[in-house]
Amino acid sequence: MPADDRWFSVDEIAEHFGVSKDTVYAWLTAKGMPGHRVGRFWKFKKDEVDEWIRAGGAAASTTENDSPPGGEHGAGVRKTQ
Repeated sequence: MPADDRWFSVDEIAEHFGVSKDTVYAWLTAKGMPGHRVGRFWKFKKDEVDEWIRAGGAAASTTENDSPPGGEHGAGVRKTQ
């Protein structure tokens, strides 16, 4: 079995994409990231998640907070508090 054909954990997927575990959980619940629940754990096939990323899944806007300030699409600067 090729190394990339194994199941990856939330920690491994977060590390692979350079994001936090919280971001992975947000992608699962709000953006439809492909994952499989195994008991109380989430497991992922790296090739499925890579394809989802390439298709723009992580970039899809699902909440008002994901939009640039002023509601315009395209380039924008996010306010930080």
